[in-house]
Amino acid sequence: MKIIVALDSFKGTLRALPACRIVRDALLAVRPDLHITCLPMADGGEGTAEVMLHNRRGRWISQPVTGPLPDRHVTAGYARFDDDTALVEMASASGLERLTREQMNPLKTTTVGTGELIARAIEHGARTIYLAVGGSATVDGGIGAAAALGWQFLDAGGKPIGHGGGALGRLHKIVRPDHPPAAAVRVLCDVTNPLCGPNGAARVYGPQKGASPADVEILEQNLCRLAACVKDQLGINIKDLPGAGAAGGLAAGAVAFLNASIVSGIETVMRQSRLVEQCRDADWIITGEGSFDRQSLCGKVVSGILRTAEQTGAKVAVLAGRVALPEDERRRHGIQLAAACQKAGMPLDYALAHADALLTEAAKEMANNLK
Repeated sequence: MKIIVALDSFKGTLRALPACRIVRDALLAVRPDLHITCLPMADGGEGTAEVMLHNRRGRWISQPVTGPLPDRHVTAGYARFDDDTALVEMASASGLERLTREQMNPLKTTTVGTGELIARAIEHGARTIYLAVGGSATVDGGIGAAAALGWQFLDAGGKPIGHGGGALGRLHKIVRPDHPPAAAVRVLCDVTNPLCGPNGAARVYGPQKGASPADVEILEQNLCRLAACVKDQLGINIKDLPGAGAAGGLAAGAVAFLNASIVSGIETVMRQSRLVEQCRDADWIITGEGSFDRQSLCGKVVSGILRTAEQTGAKVAVLAGRVALPEDERRRHGIQLAAACQKAGMPLDYALAHADALLTEAAKEMANNLK
């Protein structure tokens, strides 16, 4: 029996690749007859670079760049592949993972470091850039990244407006670079939020990045100002573009300033990893993530795995930290088996602290149900 183990990360506890290996080892401990291939998955969030490096055998190129706060520097990097493509994971340079809770402030945080990574990848020969935008600490509309690639954002006096979402309120003029970056940029995204409005970058994601209610209102006004300037001066409408609100509007900025397209993160990772080809003779695909709920079926890894199963005829099982969908609903969507690491009555803190052991136990319990 052939099994493909294709898990996403368990946010806050296990990265995708170690989680896949835990499941593989647990299954083989019970069923040594199984033939198992690990193909970790991601949808454009944190960990996408590691997944792609494993699945495509790329190499990691480290670079010193600006961190999420403009006066800090960090060592980040990007994934480089042999077909002149690169993957930049913005969280490595401009993500919340780089900040303490006290440092979180989207009025000041910037995507400059992400732009510096894109610039380095292009300088080193990349002609297609995949930009994974999950985990951002920023709500700057992508102006930091664009500035690192030669764009200028000026106030009414002709001076640079500075960094962060707070600076956007001073934006008056956008100046194109003399030599725009020569690469195709694809923003890997799993959300459809627009840049502005009730479901936009500021109102939905601002609080997660440290914005107070007053900060959220400032950020909303400033992103609307950015959208108006982009429409008036560049002729591009980014305000209501689906997905433009991802990463505090970095997706919108990539469209406006890098001529990027916004694409499905999971579809791109599956295609680049040749998941369908790997699954054509598979009996089961085991997937999962930290919390398996209705959102998992909307642009997340599990939704992509279900589409792959429809194409290949493989059966689908889910291993997750918690399972919040009833069995009848799971079966309606084509999921034959599901198991949770967090058992009924188990405190969340305990489940998070013992994620490795609980995932091992859940996989062993599932092993004998793989028919």
